[in-house]
Amino acid sequence: MASRPSAGSVTIEDVAREAGVSRAAVSKVIRNAYGVSPAMKARVTEAIEKLGYRPSVSARGMRGKTFTVGIEIPELSNPFFPKLLAGATAALSGSPYRLIIAPADPEHGEGYRAIQALVDRQVDGVIAVSPLVDPEWLEALADHVPVVMIGRHDRSPKYDAVVSDDEDGARQVMRHLLDLGHRDIAHLTPAAGLAGIESGAPQAIRLAAYRDAMQEAGLGDRIRVVGSPNGQPESRRVALGLLAEADRPTAVFASHDEPALGVMHAVADAGLTPADVSVAGYDDVEIAAHPGISLTTVDQHGERMGRLAAELLLERIAGRAEPRHETVRPELVVRTSTRPPRPRGGAPRLRAVGRT
Repeated sequence: MASRPSAGSVTIEDVAREAGVSRAAVSKVIRNAYGVSPAMKARVTEAIEKLGYRPSVSARGMRGKTFTVGIEIPELSNPFFPKLLAGATAALSGSPYRLIIAPADPEHGEGYRAIQALVDRQVDGVIAVSPLVDPEWLEALADHVPVVMIGRHDRSPKYDAVVSDDEDGARQVMRHLLDLGHRDIAHLTPAAGLAGIESGAPQAIRLAAYRDAMQEAGLGDRIRVVGSPNGQPESRRVALGLLAEADRPTAVFASHDEPALGVMHAVADAGLTPADVSVAGYDDVEIAAHPGISLTTVDQHGERMGRLAAELLLERIAGRAEPRHETVRPELVVRTSTRPPRPRGGAPRLRAVGRT
């Protein structure tokens, strides 16, 4: 009886022999290709685990497969993006593919560089969260490597997209604030929001929904859009200036939770409470539910979006050519950061604070 080969010498032929299938069948299971039955996948997977088979990365690269996929995200500090990563990782856990992360700074045009860096590493596919990357550039890229965009509201025939229904999510926020009685509602948005709805950026969609809701409520003359980076310190400084104005808003709707948390910090610094200035965000990051924060926000189901994006990418890698565009419906989560507005006569005076 032949001895069991060591893990380093196990070949795909050994796996095929152990599973009682062809070499091609093993290859299809490893590539997560179409047409593999659950029974076949189970037999091959059992053989791989029993023999300790590990496909050679160098050999994969020589034949055009590295069994890695890349994900570009705008920044590591934003607590929403770990949700996307968790979902993508979960979707890949049953496959031979591993995730390579490339952070980028979209404010300085680094989305292109981060995506290109992934392609240069010969990943088998790319998931990208870069709403301001030129669609023609993305389509040219998709001619050579499968691409799935997260958050990009366009319908390219060459790459897939997973988006939140940002218009519906923003309208849920506005309906909530208007129903509470707010009429002076400001909207905080980053540069992507100011790029115009034709950019396909989710922040631009949310800004447009804010404008439409104000117009429909007969409040077009009270529309107030404030540009601010996404970070908490930056949005806090911007919010302090907004709160110091004589006609400060009674509510602020921020396009993300990070700037919303910065606004809440500014509200507290100014000696105000949610009864004076309500704050709503968008993302439902983990800390939003903390009882000391209790931020009203929109849950756009980040883990589900990340999982969908990875599943679509695996399908593309396996050979699907027709485009897929998936929309995830968001849900408003109401917490105590939003309340009916206090009558103007009962509002406390703004306390002077240092803008550190």
